[in-house]
Amino acid sequence: MARLPYLDPDAAEAHVAAVLARSPGLGIFRMVANAQGAFPAWMRFGGTLFDGDEFDHLLRELAIMQVAAMTPGAEYEWVQHAAITLAVGGTQEQLDAIERGDLDAPVLGDDGRLVVRFTTQVVRDATPDEETFAAMTARFTPREIMHLLLVIGQYMMVGRIMATTQLDLEPALAGELLESASEAKARRASRGDPE
Repeated sequence: MARLPYLDPDAAEAHVAAVLARSPGLGIFRMVANAQGAFPAWMRFGGTLFDGDEFDHLLRELAIMQVAAMTPGAEYEWVQHAAITLAVGGTQEQLDAIERGDLDAPVLGDDGRLVVRFTTQVVRDATPDEETFAAMTARFTPREIMHLLLVIGQYMMVGRIMATTQLDLEPALAGELLESASEAKARRASRGDPE
């Protein structure tokens, strides 16, 4: 049982209730919604991290899975993002490699191994070593690397929220999460918001 209550949408401020109504029905959103002043902006920020124009969907998910694997108590993150990884073209063999800590597994592919190594070093050491950083800058643009760093930081934070609050595990909602992120991007575009 979670250590903090999930925010009841009926007790939420109107703008928070509206964001919750558009969000997938997951406990993580109702938990973070307790921070009502920050929640709408946090949801918007989180949605932009799913933008495939900024960074490859599968590589993003491999990074998130590595963050989850390195974060004690982040089983919720693992369950939800394992399903998303599969939905964006990942394989169970890739998930298995990350879960067992085989970061050099051929199944991850060259880019996947590099992204997972980079993620590991950022989570564990706060910064990658020179060899890994040089490999990243040779392969990815500064825009992509910064986007990946934001993804890593977001999921480090979310993993710690999950571990601290001891979120109840829920069935994965990969399709709903991906659809919600796509709808949020379309809303931003229709309003002319900068991407």
